Amino acid sequence: QVQLVESGGGEVQAGGSLRLACTAASERTFENTGGAWFRQAPGKEREFIGRIRWNIGTTYIVESVRGRFTISRDTSQNTMYLQMNSLKPEDTAIYYCAASASISRWSGGSYDYWGQGTQVTVSS
Repeated sequence: QVQLVESGGGEVQAGGSLRLACTAASERTFENTGGAWFRQAPGKEREFIGRIRWNIGTTYIVESVRGRFTISRDTSQNTMYLQMNSLKPEDTAIYYCAASASISRWSGGSYDYWGQGTQVTVSS
């Protein structure tokens, strides 16, 4: 069973930064595929933030957070990161990482494995 473990959430004041981590129990989880980050604010639908193609490290970030959020990975640690800077109260949400079972599913935006979620709270 594929396991993704998230860490790094917490409470921060507006303008602050947090780095979320998503570690796969197996080195094969991200290999030859990719990962992504999502978030879900209270009363809202889950929102896609961005994704990374694991082997070559290319990323895509949605426009609404581009310039403030970046995605990276450490292949030696089987870990994907979401660096969040200049945080705003509207960034408050539960953040989830996800991975795809294959590159074709990742390319199509389908995710098969999910982390447990980590709460990020930004106070004004």
